[in-house]
Amino acid sequence: MQWIEARVVYEGQEPQSAIELIADAFDEFGLQGVCIEDPHEEPAEGWGEDALPRPTHYAVIGYFAANELFEGRRLKLESLLKQLADRNRIQTRVHYRNVDDEDWAESWKAFFWPEKITERIVVKPTWREYQPGPGDIVLEIDPGMAFGTGTHPTTAMCIRLIEKYLQPGDSFLDVGTGSGILMMAAAKLKAGSGLGIDHDETAVGVATANLSLNRIDPGRFQIAVGDLLENIPRRFQVITANILSEVILVLLDSIHLVLEPAGLFICSGIAAEKGHAVLTKMEQTGFRILEQQRLDGWTAIAGRLNRY
Repeated sequence: MQWIEARVVYEGQEPQSAIELIADAFDEFGLQGVCIEDPHEEPAEGWGEDALPRPTHYAVIGYFAANELFEGRRLKLESLLKQLADRNRIQTRVHYRNVDDEDWAESWKAFFWPEKITERIVVKPTWREYQPGPGDIVLEIDPGMAFGTGTHPTTAMCIRLIEKYLQPGDSFLDVGTGSGILMMAAAKLKAGSGLGIDHDETAVGVATANLSLNRIDPGRFQIAVGDLLENIPRRFQVITANILSEVILVLLDSIHLVLEPAGLFICSGIAAEKGHAVLTKMEQTGFRILEQQRLDGWTAIAGRLNRY
C-alpha cells in the first residue's frame, strides 16, 4: 500500500507545547501513525552506525493513505495549521512525500536501542541484543509503526511512578494503552490483573502481541477496544493514562466511577505549562497529589483518590 508522509516542522519557543498542539491537529483525522522528532533526544546506548541522521528540527509526522481522500485531508490539515498560526502564533511548514509500507514500518527502527528507564526496568526492542544485569526487568517490545517505543519522557515517567507506587496484587487499568508498554511494566511489577483499552483496533493488536512476547498471562492481563472509561466492567486500584492533557481533564470527570476508593491515578502526556490545570482538576475531583515529575518539558502526576 502507498502512503503519503506529512511532516510538519516547527521552529520557535516552547516546542513541547507547540508539538502537542500540532499532534492534536493530526488527531482530527483519527491517525495513529503520528510520531515526534526531537533534535535533542539522545539514546542511552548512543547512536548506532546504522542510525539515521539526527533530526535538525522539531517535527510531527503523520501518514495518510494515498487515495482519493488525501487531497481533502491535505487541505484540512493545512487549514488547522493556519489556525494554530493565527491563534497561537505557531509557525510551521509542511512537507509531503510518498512512502511504501516497508519504508514506513522499518526506517525509524535505526533510532531505537535498549534503554534503562529506572534502576531495574529496561525497554528493549526485539531487534536489538541486550544482556540483562542482576535484577533487571526487561520489557521487550515491538511497537509496530505507530505506537511509540516506550522510551519517550512521558512514558518513562509513567513507568517510574508505576514502579514506585503500584503494590503487588493491585488491579491495573491503562487508558489509551498504545503498544501496551505500561501494562507490561505493571504485570512484571506483580500487579494482580490488568486491562488495557484503546480506541484503535490496530493498537489493540500491537499491545496484545507485546504482552504475548513478554509471556504475560492473557487470562489476567487483557487488551480491549474501548473509548476512555466507557463500559469498563469493574473498578481498579491503579489507573494510568499517558494521553493528551485535554483528554485527561475529560477523564477526571468520571474516573471515580471506575477507580477504587483510595485508588491511585497516574497521568502523563502533559506539556509542562498545562500541568497546573491538570493538578487543579485532580484536586477538585478528590485527589491528593502524591508526586509530580518533570522531564524534557513534560509533566507526569500521581494522585490518590481520597473521597467517594
